[in-house]
Amino acid sequence: MNKRQPDPVDIHVGGRLRMRRMLVGMSQEKLGESLGLTFQQVQKYEKGTNRIGASRLYKISQILTVPVNFFFENMPKTEENDEKHGFAENSSDSFAYDFMNSAEGFQLGQAFSMVKDVRIRRRIIELVRSLSDNKDYSAKS
Repeated sequence: MNKRQPDPVDIHVGGRLRMRRMLVGMSQEKLGESLGLTFQQVQKYEKGTNRIGASRLYKISQILTVPVNFFFENMPKTEENDEKHGFAENSSDSFAYDFMNSAEGFQLGQAFSMVKDVRIRRRIIELVRSLSDNKDYSAKS
């Protein structure tokens, strides 16, 4: 039997949950305690493996101090949720969202935002570009 894949909406909502939880510096254990759940259940929510019910999503939004609609922002466009439903996303922005939703992207973004000197920030960008596997990448200033 082929296992059912998580729904893209559940994956997106879970990713937004993870991003916000990390942004406020809360562990999965702490969020789970606040909800009366195990950290494993929080992990399943964040991966989209388990769906989050409406009342639980509301409680999560209160704990993480965001409106419920936060979890649906920047929803990737699929055949099921085309532009007429308000979930459109510019495909060129998709890579940025996916990257910032990864642990590495989040950490890099957080650390980069703490660098105040513009010249140093530019040098960091140049360094990352030089380390890129994409040798055809042209530096844009």
